[in-house]
Amino acid sequence: MSAVSAAPRRWASGAGSQTAIPSLFMRGGTSRGPFFDARTLPDDLPTRDAVLLAALGSPDARQIDGVGGAHPLTSKLGMVRPAGTAEADLEWTFAQIQPGGDTVDTSANCGNMLAAVVPFAIETGMLTPAGDRTSARVLTRNTGMVAEITVPTPADGSGTRYVSYQGPARIDGVPGTAAAVEIGFLDTAGSVAGALLPTGRVRDTVDVPDIGPVEVTLIDNGQPLVIVAAERLGATGYETPAEIDADTALKARVEALRLVCGSAMGLGDVTSRNYPKMTLVAPPRYGGALSTRSLIPRLCHQSIGVLAAVTAATACALEGSVAHDLADGDLSGARIEVSVEHPAGAFDVTLGRDPGDARRFTRSALVRTARLLMAGDLFVPRSVWDPATAPTASALQKDSA
Repeated sequence: MSAVSAAPRRWASGAGSQTAIPSLFMRGGTSRGPFFDARTLPDDLPTRDAVLLAALGSPDARQIDGVGGAHPLTSKLGMVRPAGTAEADLEWTFAQIQPGGDTVDTSANCGNMLAAVVPFAIETGMLTPAGDRTSARVLTRNTGMVAEITVPTPADGSGTRYVSYQGPARIDGVPGTAAAVEIGFLDTAGSVAGALLPTGRVRDTVDVPDIGPVEVTLIDNGQPLVIVAAERLGATGYETPAEIDADTALKARVEALRLVCGSAMGLGDVTSRNYPKMTLVAPPRYGGALSTRSLIPRLCHQSIGVLAAVTAATACALEGSVAHDLADGDLSGARIEVSVEHPAGAFDVTLGRDPGDARRFTRSALVRTARLLMAGDLFVPRSVWDPATAPTASALQKDSA
């Protein structure tokens, strides 16, 4: 008979067959996934990507052998390290893994997961909190974008400061309330497509096979979006995500439009890429500026992504755009408040516009929430990565994703 210990103990290391990687499992906005100190991951990018796929359980669509949630919103992860430049305190690389895919996409950004970066850095000792509120500048290596993020860091009875996740902030798409994570984006125009308006126009007409001419706004203010009137594709713009996901004919029309627009935006063949995202728009119903249904890119988002909301809000403020034609409210001036309606509620965005140039947006601000869900080691098969033969990245080495 085997001996049984009566005292609780830490889990076994699995040293014989598995590699343990320190990780925090975190919710950022309406997304969640594991966060890693980038310096603990393999230096070699193909090996790193194999580790990340194994960690989430892809390419199995169920992700049953990993920690992915079998949906694009819960098949994400973040890699964080101290910044190596004067412009930022932290660097992070966002990775999107499709549940049924076998690639790691680090070409775009995720504003929801971004909300968890500073909490992760403080929890792991990478960043030292200062005062009741701690701010840090975060460089997104995916797109080169810099954000200033502020989180509450009160002191406990001994004077030690910690990240507080409790508070009154409520964001649609997440139950309950939490502490506010304030995010300010600077100069996000052209994050992937190279310009706010990749074609130089606020409205384009593209010819789509089996559909004909379609008027769109092609825009990138942190996320490349194709904005199209839902009615033009045979939808209302008020469908539930489940209704859109079940409508194969509508999704086929959306994908056909996406492929044409990807090329028009200078992004090339986007068949295997996660961008541009598709945004079906309609007049608002609940007091906001615009109703949206966002596809990411082939499943409907349960709400809307942070940078998609910023970009859709920007389109609302551009006279002549498809979104502007359908939007309500005062969308003029140097400071613009835009409430973007989505299936789970609304997303409020504040835009700063150059008074001398109506097409130049200098800042966007919003509130998200985040929470640490679990901390420990994430195990991957040693056959995928054996640190003894494939060393981790050094603290000085840059991630080239």
